[in-house]
Amino acid sequence: MLLLVLVLLLAIILGGAGFAIHILWWIALAVLVVWILGFVFTAGGRGGGNRWYRW
Repeated sequence: MLLLVLVLLLAIILGGAGFAIHILWWIALAVLVVWILGFVFTAGGRGGGNRWYRW
């Protein structure tokens, strides 16, 4: 009985982690698209010296 509870607990934890990792991949993809669009839209301005971020 204890083994069954441990296996079910492990399945729940790994399922939740898999869902969280899946969501993080989508967030990372959205950030990458915004980053690339920032370079595309600012490439044509004033000799390419301006930056859209303040690092």
